Amino acid sequence: MVHRIISICAGLFGCIFLANAQKLQVQGLAIDHLQYADLQVVNGYAVAEDGHQIGLRPWIANEQPMLGWELNSMQQGTVQSAYRIIIADHRDSVANGIGNRWDSGKVMSSESTNISYGGRPLEPNKSYAWRVMVWDEEGTPSPWSPVSEFWTADTLKAYHTAHYPLQKTDETPKRIARVGQEVRIDFGKASFGQLRLTLTSKDGGEKLMVRLGEALNPDGSINRKPGGNIRYAEYRLPLKSGRHTYFVQFRPDKRNTGPQAIKMPKYIGEVLPFRYVEIDGFAGMLEKADIVRSTVHYPFDDYASHFESSDTVLNAVWELCKYSIKATSFAGIYVDGDRERIPYEADAYINQLCHYSVDREYSMARRSYEYLLHHATWPTEWILQSVLMAYNDYLYTGDIRSVSHHYDILRAKLLLPLRESNGFISTRQGKQTKDLMKAIHYAGDSLRDIVDWPHTGGFGMVGNGETDGFVFTDYNAVVNAFHYKALCDMARLAEALGRGEDAALFSEKAAETYRAFQSLLWDRRSGAYRDGIDTDHASLHTNMMALVFGLVPEKAVERVMAFIRSRGMACSVYGSQFLMDAIYEAGDAAYGLSLLASQSDRSWYNMIRAGSTITMEAWDNKYKPNQDWNHAWGAVPANAIPRKLMGVEPIEPGWKTFRIRPQIGSLEWATIKVPTIKGTVEVSCRRDDLTDRMQFTVPANTEAEVELPLRKKGKPRVTLDGRAVKAEVKDGWLKLREVLPGNHQMTVIYR
Repeated sequence: MVHRIISICAGLFGCIFLANAQKLQVQGLAIDHLQYADLQVVNGYAVAEDGHQIGLRPWIANEQPMLGWELNSMQQGTVQSAYRIIIADHRDSVANGIGNRWDSGKVMSSESTNISYGGRPLEPNKSYAWRVMVWDEEGTPSPWSPVSEFWTADTLKAYHTAHYPLQKTDETPKRIARVGQEVRIDFGKASFGQLRLTLTSKDGGEKLMVRLGEALNPDGSINRKPGGNIRYAEYRLPLKSGRHTYFVQFRPDKRNTGPQAIKMPKYIGEVLPFRYVEIDGFAGMLEKADIVRSTVHYPFDDYASHFESSDTVLNAVWELCKYSIKATSFAGIYVDGDRERIPYEADAYINQLCHYSVDREYSMARRSYEYLLHHATWPTEWILQSVLMAYNDYLYTGDIRSVSHHYDILRAKLLLPLRESNGFISTRQGKQTKDLMKAIHYAGDSLRDIVDWPHTGGFGMVGNGETDGFVFTDYNAVVNAFHYKALCDMARLAEALGRGEDAALFSEKAAETYRAFQSLLWDRRSGAYRDGIDTDHASLHTNMMALVFGLVPEKAVERVMAFIRSRGMACSVYGSQFLMDAIYEAGDAAYGLSLLASQSDRSWYNMIRAGSTITMEAWDNKYKPNQDWNHAWGAVPANAIPRKLMGVEPIEPGWKTFRIRPQIGSLEWATIKVPTIKGTVEVSCRRDDLTDRMQFTVPANTEAEVELPLRKKGKPRVTLDGRAVKAEVKDGWLKLREVLPGNHQMTVIYR
């Protein structure tokens, strides 16, 4: 009896201690930014881990990989004060608290990401296990994290970007219907996939026709002549006697399997984007399980992000764009869609921001931008966008290794040899040398300015495409807006790397370009920036780029915004990235929402209405007759809604400090879940005539700055977690600084 009482007491004290210890829990271990480092696939399918190498893995090839984790806090204001990492070459060792490769000991630090491996040298082609425990600000230890495992590559290097193998997910139809001798199948959404059919034939000899496509006719049949690059394919399938499984082998397309295209790996095979299937000539019975689409994609967490609001159109736009990021990940590198399957910087820039916003995934973006550093494309602005992508990589991960490794290439991407004494760069002054093309890794002879695409057809069908009549001159305002932004970003990167002289140089050049914009391009009469020195024409593109990249002085913002509003959606789906960023940067929430939830023929909702379930290359077929229906650069709301409408963005690299700045306009309510490298940020907003209410989560080891637009003049009553607080009121915004980790409730009451 005494022994039992002692055991019960020990159990109670153990429970009390565990409750205290679990105030801070470690989860989401990642190595070189891979959460699923123990993933193993065979023929594209994930297989159970058995401790042996039997398939493809995400190899860790860095000699000193970066380690990181998320923290789950049970209490307000909790921060990590120390950590301990153990790594061993046997899972059992780590499970027993032994790190025979590395035991960091208790390290007094709040850092939970980008911790460089510091143990004995890792060996090639070997598995390792690791786990972490941390201490909170009071010195209370957490439980050990779950054990995570990884495999090293055959050769270890000073720097290498880790990435996952592609995966297949088997899907069955949402609907099956029979129309005469034809079976019509709908998978609900299009995807890049493969098709297998399990069919029964009594005698054999039947020859079926299998049709696949992305678009339907009004009568519900697959559109066999959809036009442009909307996909349709058909295959004859002879049946054998009995019950058999048939794999439809897709023919490679000459254009999207050409020299510049990203090829599908052999372990996956060729894919086709399709939603609908027709089987013509089959009289037997079919169950959903007999028809399987194997969808190919990069590993993706469907539950990492979420958005919902009081506007059903906006909700549908979000779902379209979020799904598009998963669906277009089929190549493992960002490509332009199915027509070419070629990486382009402009596509990758939008893809990167979208991917960060919908999943806690950073490797595909990094791999894509690094690929483009060495395989540059022809537009001048897109060369400059490589620097913007490098800065985003650093801002969202806090990991400077990629920038450090590719610094010289990134510096060349600034295109400084094209710079003139007036502070602008130009592609028309005879300075495009072979040495410059070599330095930026472009295989062609010269760059060309693009502004937007396409240059023909497009808006208004007046022959100038989607450029809003932009006038191309020797000194292109859009090109130089990108040049200015690239200089600013490169100065920050140089500073982070301790390259002070370069940082000062880039900042000086940026200041010169800023002054040139004001003195050479500003038109006081129209209240807008001109497209170039030798023209009076002002386009949407010049002014939205100037505004979003910080080239518009505060006193001129409203005039520039008035001009921008007057032009409507006079840009392509690519250009809309910068338009939406500019609108929310200026604080025009009403106009931003009107475009995001628009139902015009130049809207994201129009893509849904047209029948696509992945974002299109253009607003509608009539604006780009050769467009495709699977282009991620059309998925701008996947990042504009989290970053701008809900206002969740990093301020310091690695999300150490971030902003919550919702601009929900006329929405009654909106809620979002945003994945970050430090953990999930959740924000819910609700408003009525006199009150704004917001609930939000600040992950452990981060700090938030919260801003709300001031709806009326004067100072409203502001409470945070039930207590009155003094909020800074400035430039039409209420601001709270240094909001600590935890779940918070903020109320703003207008008298």
